[in-house]
Amino acid sequence: MTTLTEIIETCTELIQKGGFLMGFFLILIEAFIPILPLGAFVTLNINAFGTFPGLLISWSASVIGSYIMYLLCYYVSNKIIYKFIKEKTKEKIIEKTTHFQKIKLTSLVLIITLPFTPSCFINLLAGISNVSKEKYIISLIIGKVFNIIFWGYIGMSLIESLTNIKAIIFIIIILLIAYLISKIISKKFKID
Repeated sequence: MTTLTEIIETCTELIQKGGFLMGFFLILIEAFIPILPLGAFVTLNINAFGTFPGLLISWSASVIGSYIMYLLCYYVSNKIIYKFIKEKTKEKIIEKTTHFQKIKLTSLVLIITLPFTPSCFINLLAGISNVSKEKYIISLIIGKVFNIIFWGYIGMSLIESLTNIKAIIFIIIILLIAYLISKIISKKFKID
């Protein structure tokens, strides 16, 4: 327990020394590298800068990083890849991604909000399927609020209650429920 606490304190100090740009950059690169732990970065930002500033830094970085990745996929697929592939292959790609292009705003917000939905994959799929830029940025702005709050709450609760078994069980149950909901949404919209 003391080792984990020391690691958290050391990481928090490093982020504080780097300033808000360090906390912002960590969340920003997570949009491109899905194996990075978003929850840990959000928690460290909250520890380093306080609850509201930490959540605001994390939310804005997550929205900006996701939108940049979406735009890269959008322009690379439309301006480069689709020009060099055969027409039949292009038609197949567009046919398979058309379902996602027609997704309703509320459904897209829900998918982005769920903590276990891989945001990197959603950014990629939205970009290559030509989801409108307006729909995607609105979905990100709304959905990421709840996603970041979820990770901030879980992270802070976990740190504060490492010795409280009831709190850990409660967190596991919440994570399991969120996972099951994301699996149902994933199957319903065929996002695998």
